[in-house]
Amino acid sequence: MAILIDETTKVLVQGMSGRIGRFHAEEMIRAGTQVVAGVTPGKGGTTCLDRPVFDTVREAVEATHAQASLVFVPPPFAADAIMEAADAGIRLAVCVTDGIPAQDMMKVKRFLRRYPEHRKMRLIGPNCAGVISPGRAFMGIMPPHIYEAGRVGIVSRSGTLGYEAASQMQALEIGVSTSVGIGGDPINGSSFRDILELFEADPDTDAVMMIGEIGGPQEADAAAYVRDHMTKPVVAYVAGLSAPKGRKMGHAGAIISAFGESAQEKVEILAAAGITVAPNPSALGETVAQALAGRVAA
Repeated sequence: MAILIDETTKVLVQGMSGRIGRFHAEEMIRAGTQVVAGVTPGKGGTTCLDRPVFDTVREAVEATHAQASLVFVPPPFAADAIMEAADAGIRLAVCVTDGIPAQDMMKVKRFLRRYPEHRKMRLIGPNCAGVISPGRAFMGIMPPHIYEAGRVGIVSRSGTLGYEAASQMQALEIGVSTSVGIGGDPINGSSFRDILELFEADPDTDAVMMIGEIGGPQEADAAAYVRDHMTKPVVAYVAGLSAPKGRKMGHAGAIISAFGESAQEKVEILAAAGITVAPNPSALGETVAQALAGRVAA
């Protein structure tokens, strides 16, 4: 069982008619993802990659019964695109777009709360790499060839470090059940805890690699969940050990403003919860290998 997406999931791409959307949609199709349509206002009635293009998400869902949407929409319009997907009945949206204003994402979060549980859309991102279940399907911008199918889950704020973990694990012949990039923005759709809950319930995931970074409380919340509820080993890495307090570093969410938000403080919180923390980025794969072999307490 794959979490979030598998080869049966019908996916539409918002912004597929654009150069970037088309490129990544083609990669997804090549990897086995069931891309059924594109959505680009003003392009309705045309085709892209031999798939129909619609003016609205609702039209696309009614025609194709799509369940998931990948959002490649420019920042000023991305929040509206996410809310349009939710209103049309999409159950999973993955938003790759970087640079969405925080106030726009606050509107999105409030909008998504209005739906009852049976109609609620799960949002991954924004500013994320996407979701991949190797050998089955993916939605996003990650390079699928570095992901070996297996039984270790990855959840990461950083897309690049998520790739690095998968590549190191592949070199050690350790496969990935599903990798989820939750994004680096301060306001995102799904948290570490949200994805850890899915991995804990997934019978095809034996262990989890969690990659965090400075800024925000998500890693501390995840540590509490792991301590109280996880039965599977969790290993972690926190980027930004040398980052000075109060300075923005890369991701919009990567700024230390309170206790527990620096990399060192997060490492201490994670370790206190029984999570094995990799000492540096080059040790991601070997730390997972040690945890799987039972040589590291998790």
